[in-house]
Amino acid sequence: MGYSGITNQMRVLRFHHGEMTQQELADRVGVTRQTINAIEAAKYSPSLELAFKIAGVFDKPLEEVFKYKKK
Repeated sequence: MGYSGITNQMRVLRFHHGEMTQQELADRVGVTRQTINAIEAAKYSPSLELAFKIAGVFDKPLEEVFKYKKK
């Protein structure tokens, strides 16, 4: 897979939200734990809808959860 340029703060935000597990986050946004793991590891870029759902769980703007950096 090529350079995606998308990074995220999901692991940090999960920690600051009562040490939420990947499974708990996955359940709240309707995906598998493996999907959350792949997004956190920058191996998979979420759809725009999923990105908004994840940001909503943390009550943060999208830009505070996900960042895009050009190569």
